[in-house]
Amino acid sequence: MAGTKQSNNRKPYAGDRRALVLAFDVGTTFSGVSYAFLEPGEVPKIHGVTRYPGQEHVTGNTKIPSLLYYDRDGNVRAAGAEAERTQVLDDAEDGEWTKVELFKLRLRPRRMQLDMNGMRLSPLPAGKSSEDVFGDFLRYLFGCTRKFIEDTHANGKRLWHAVERDIHFVLSHPNGWEGAQQSRMRRSAIGGGLIPDTDEGKSRIRFVTEGEASMHACILSGLAHDVLSSGNGFVVADAGGGTLDVSSYILRGTHPLTIEEVAPPDCVFSGAVFVSRRCRVFLEEKLRSSKYGTAETLDHITKRFDETTKRLFRDKRDPQFIPFGSPLDRDMKVGIRGGQLKLTGAEVAELFEPSIQAAVSSIRKQIETSRGAVKAVWLVGGFAASPWLFSQLQARLAPLGVTVNRPDTQTSKAVADGAIGFFCDHHVSARMARYMYGVEYLREINENDQEHLTRRGRQLQLPSGPKYLPDAFDCILAKNVRVKESSVFSRKYYTEVTKLSTLSVFEIEIWCYRGGDSIPLWIDRNSDQFGSLCFVRADLSKLSNSAEPKRGASAQTYWTVVFSIEIHFGLTEFKARMKWNEDVRVSLLFSV
Repeated sequence: MAGTKQSNNRKPYAGDRRALVLAFDVGTTFSGVSYAFLEPGEVPKIHGVTRYPGQEHVTGNTKIPSLLYYDRDGNVRAAGAEAERTQVLDDAEDGEWTKVELFKLRLRPRRMQLDMNGMRLSPLPAGKSSEDVFGDFLRYLFGCTRKFIEDTHANGKRLWHAVERDIHFVLSHPNGWEGAQQSRMRRSAIGGGLIPDTDEGKSRIRFVTEGEASMHACILSGLAHDVLSSGNGFVVADAGGGTLDVSSYILRGTHPLTIEEVAPPDCVFSGAVFVSRRCRVFLEEKLRSSKYGTAETLDHITKRFDETTKRLFRDKRDPQFIPFGSPLDRDMKVGIRGGQLKLTGAEVAELFEPSIQAAVSSIRKQIETSRGAVKAVWLVGGFAASPWLFSQLQARLAPLGVTVNRPDTQTSKAVADGAIGFFCDHHVSARMARYMYGVEYLREINENDQEHLTRRGRQLQLPSGPKYLPDAFDCILAKNVRVKESSVFSRKYYTEVTKLSTLSVFEIEIWCYRGGDSIPLWIDRNSDQFGSLCFVRADLSKLSNSAEPKRGASAQTYWTVVFSIEIHFGLTEFKARMKWNEDVRVSLLFSV
């Protein structure tokens, strides 16, 4: 039977029938699954999948590599731990299979640039998109989870059969991902067979940031007890394979436990994989004149660094060794003897340094934004197990008056377990708007404004007569605003149409501004600081019955349509909707 987590005063499940919730933590380098059965009237218990194909000889292993092999026809031939078996490696070489790793990074927002130290992500198989690969891996995790439940629970097959039509999914993602990335993950879940492509199916997918999931895991582990009882704020730093996700919270109530964000969450690409990438570049230069400088050998030594030296490194005053070969491997000119490559501790510390600096900078910014509320940092995630990262964060953040702690349990399980905690407990009641959100509108031209005059070539004249300029930005939700889950941000707009038939396909674009704190006057479509978030679409044709025709400045007939745009930001998923009146009745339409 899988291990369980304490309920932490969790309320009994209020549903009327048995169900199952699965949390998939698809990481950049490693992935895991946690789950809980939802029994009416009973308190859910969190379990972890601790046995996967290819790891049968290892007990209690909660993670598998985020890795797949495809054959030339685009079929998945191996995944996870199975993909690292010797036989699979031989078959992959003989069959010219394509190895796909780090595929999660391909789903990132375009504005989030990667520094791969001159290295590139491996190509995708022919005919496969990044969404397809993500979906294939979700399918694999889903199959592994089903097999684990059927094998480890009493009457497991019967239990699975009883809930297989009532399975809810929680997918975690980095703090920096937004609605577009959630939509891509949802499509992957559909392609991977987790849910059908229906409204009912899509409603069974929930999303949570890795930072918020990690916060729930800290609550579960008991690490949060002292800080919560003091009433101080805290930072959760989820140091994973690809990203460092940093979130800040403060306690607002104890019965029930209520927590709010005190700073917009941050996300930086400074995870463990980038230490390894820097090592690969360093070794290429160090072993350039050695027989051990071939690409295959460099890949192997880097892999051994990843598995041993990187995980154990704790003191830059001590020499470090990468064991990679046999006792016969020797090249004293480059420090290889007895199958080990010798490095100085300072050299290894330098490989960590950019990631540590990025972590300190991000955490410092959270502390400053919280205005002194933060007094503790909780370090979780797979990279948190690094003694060097942990000790350096403790030393460098101590002058700021904060302590750095990490759970005594497996930090790599935090996101998957915490995602279940998020689904069941939902402790966070308010979040901070990370960016500005609004719409484009028409601004009436001002002949005395030089900016208006430079834009006059694009002016538009409404049927009623006034002249307006396009691309004006109207902010509906400002940056750094604390948003409760029940909060609704709404603005009323109107438009004029000369043909009622255009109301059947009416849409408004929601824009996101990622620049500074000042609200911009205009939308710059060529700037990375502006991005289209989603479209709100509606069929307003029923307004034709109540709309009154008017005579315009040029004797043209037109109709005025009044509507509101509402933004709901208090949940982990952004939602926008359009609102209008039909003969005094209010109609609502949610966006995609």
